[in-house]
Amino acid sequence: MPKTSARLLALLSLLQTRRDWPGTVLADRLDISLRTVRRDVDRLRELGYPIAAAKGPDGGYRLRAGTELPPLLFDDEQAVALTIALQLAASTPGTGIAEPAERALTTVRQVLPSRLRHRIEALRVTAVERPATRPAAPVDGALLLTVSAAVHAREVLRFDYGPEHGDRPPRRAEPHHVVTWDGRWYLVAWDLDREAWRTFRVDRIRPRTPNGPRFTPREVPGGDVAGYVVGTFRGSDDGQWPCRGTVILGLPAATVALYTRDGVVEELAPDRCRLTLGSWSWPALAAAIGRYDADIEVEGPAELTGAFAHLARRFARTAAGPAGKNS
Repeated sequence: MPKTSARLLALLSLLQTRRDWPGTVLADRLDISLRTVRRDVDRLRELGYPIAAAKGPDGGYRLRAGTELPPLLFDDEQAVALTIALQLAASTPGTGIAEPAERALTTVRQVLPSRLRHRIEALRVTAVERPATRPAAPVDGALLLTVSAAVHAREVLRFDYGPEHGDRPPRRAEPHHVVTWDGRWYLVAWDLDREAWRTFRVDRIRPRTPNGPRFTPREVPGGDVAGYVVGTFRGSDDGQWPCRGTVILGLPAATVALYTRDGVVEELAPDRCRLTLGSWSWPALAAAIGRYDADIEVEGPAELTGAFAHLARRFARTAAGPAGKNS
């Protein structure tokens, strides 16, 4: 049996990798008894990790969000990936998070083990973006959180809009989706005063407090927020890519937005987002989505799923080399 300290780190690492863990599965993975699992969970709680327990024959455990951020545990690959992501965010102008990303990068570097610090110090990543069709509008991270919170809580958002609002009463809207398009953040909402759907630039929103009452969400025109946004900015469906699909990516919306121009990104959770993108063929679309280097869940259509399968077979033959191609 590993020492207590090493065992606690291993247990914490497992708890961070997925939402729920049955106690018996944790015991098997760590090669310890169920009683030892319970004791180790109690020790982690004493260290400040908010671990919830579920009732049942063998119980279950979940690492939930707490009031404070406890120490985090990353393996070597995760630490390198986190450093690269922070470097990209820190070197990308117009996102509104460059300065906080630089501070987070400094914090991470200070606690890295020497074997990783030397590797990462030799790594310098700078994001060079292609010219946008219009200047990017930086958005304060706190503003994004405020607007997104109203979306998730289904609360009417009261806000001033634009640089000059004077003594006019605040706008009132039912917020439905926060999306990015061509380097800018937008709020898709039902405007209560104008009784119509509107797309607001988030950088021009100045929230008023408190929020209004809760509401029952309406259906976005066409039932598809990505299609609605594309139609709004292009004026019609003419000229759209012949192949368009939607996937769920295991990445934050802000990260995906850095590399997405002609597509719609919708935040689902801090580490998950929905991406709708188009291309000239289904294999080209699948390849474009694959460049995000994240877990992918296809929402549709079936042609996109088939394209991923087609590319998987092609890449497998390529990886096998000449011998594999002839087999």
